[in-house]
Amino acid sequence: MEKYEELLISIRKVIRAIDLHSKQLNKLSGLTGPQLLIMQEIARVKGVTASQIAKQINLSAATVTNILDRLENRGLIERVRSSEDKRRVSLFLTDDGRNSLIDAPQPLQEHFIQKFCSLENWEQSLLLSSMQRIASMMDASELDASPVLEIEPMHMSSEKKD
Repeated sequence: MEKYEELLISIRKVIRAIDLHSKQLNKLSGLTGPQLLIMQEIARVKGVTASQIAKQINLSAATVTNILDRLENRGLIERVRSSEDKRRVSLFLTDDGRNSLIDAPQPLQEHFIQKFCSLENWEQSLLLSSMQRIASMMDASELDASPVLEIEPMHMSSEKKD
């Protein structure tokens, strides 16, 4: 087998692992990876704004707004407009939102982060540079992406299911 074939198989395995975990997450909690990440950020920072979330988790403001609309329609979050500055809208979890976070499994990236952080610095750097090179070779260097391990492109997932 050629080395490039072995590499493509490894990439497919990573994609498959992300897909399986996303399906399990959605089945167990009814949430997608981006939804869970946004809800965790709302829980972490009381009264956070949509723009702060977008910046923190590296998603576009439009994507975050679409996901927030869906979460609000499901009764998992609420938006509260500031009485001092009507332009500022703070985000809070509802009781249902807090309960869904309690029951939600950890995102796949948390397991990955634990294992990655246990590697030596040189090994982390090697993996990072290799993945950056792969992204470049796939003409994906400039694509909008967040640190959420999700199988679909973020703009598609927010339109279809978030």
